[in-house]
Amino acid sequence: MKMSAWGKRERCVMLGEYMLEHQATVRSVAEVFGISKSTVHKDVTQGLQSVNKALYIEVQALLNKNKQERHLRGGEATRIKYSELHKER
Repeated sequence: MKMSAWGKRERCVMLGEYMLEHQATVRSVAEVFGISKSTVHKDVTQGLQSVNKALYIEVQALLNKNKQERHLRGGEATRIKYSELHKER
């Protein structure tokens, strides 16, 4: 079922506001809303720009921050994974 243009606009704003309120990543937003990461990313980068420019600018700043920190989150996840494996032994 196709979503109306107004529905897409509302979704873009809703996703952007949620991201900022929770300082969330694209992955976590996709999980909460039950949609794909691609959809979230497209909505907050392309769709939001034409709907709410001020919100778009704030979300872009958060996306850039998340991109700069992603190697830290990945390293932490790996550390936790292997520390759990060693606890089991």
